[in-house]
Amino acid sequence: MHIILLVLVVILLFFGPQLWVKWVLNKHATERKDFPGNGAEFARHLLKQLKITDVSVEQTDRGDHYDPPSRAVRLSPDNFRGRSLTAITVAAHEVGHALQHAQQYPPLRYRERLVVIANAIQQFGNVLFIGIPIMAAITRAPTGGILMLIAALASFGAAALVHLITLPVELDASFNRALPILKAGRYLNEQDQLAARHILRAAAFTYVAASLASLLNLWRWARLLRR
Repeated sequence: MHIILLVLVVILLFFGPQLWVKWVLNKHATERKDFPGNGAEFARHLLKQLKITDVSVEQTDRGDHYDPPSRAVRLSPDNFRGRSLTAITVAAHEVGHALQHAQQYPPLRYRERLVVIANAIQQFGNVLFIGIPIMAAITRAPTGGILMLIAALASFGAAALVHLITLPVELDASFNRALPILKAGRYLNEQDQLAARHILRAAAFTYVAASLASLLNLWRWARLLRR
């Protein structure tokens, strides 16, 4: 019984946020005929209203995000072409990041650097994991392998930490940028505004879900390498 409860807690801890984010976004993904444009058109409209002229709006298969180096708001196909509340709200969230960039919001600059570091650390961690058995076989001593194991596990932990550190940037884009823009422009009625708050919270917490996924990978590798 205790083992079953432990498994359920682990599942809830690691997969709960991801499932919740997907549930919220899918709940409001129904096409709306009363919206005059799709997510891409709405993002371009907001950028024009904010007088941000150097940011493009593009479709991507790598998830909704704002790319500071390329100065591009990138939306998934459903949100790029869709006329749903999710598409409109997610577009506003990503424009919120563009507004952060235009206003030189310091935490966004720190997040950009941290993401680059996290990606490099994760790649380095993958190389280390592959090198652990090779090092142990060549040296026939556990020391090198243990050191590489510690470094590799630390890389996954660092990646998870970086994702968590970016949460304030996401919350700012949602509630200090996107939500005021939606309210000021009266783009949504009161009922939709309430739903938009849930969507914006889900958009912000995608990084929390990503950090927990990184921690789960860390736990899996640790168990595997202990055998």
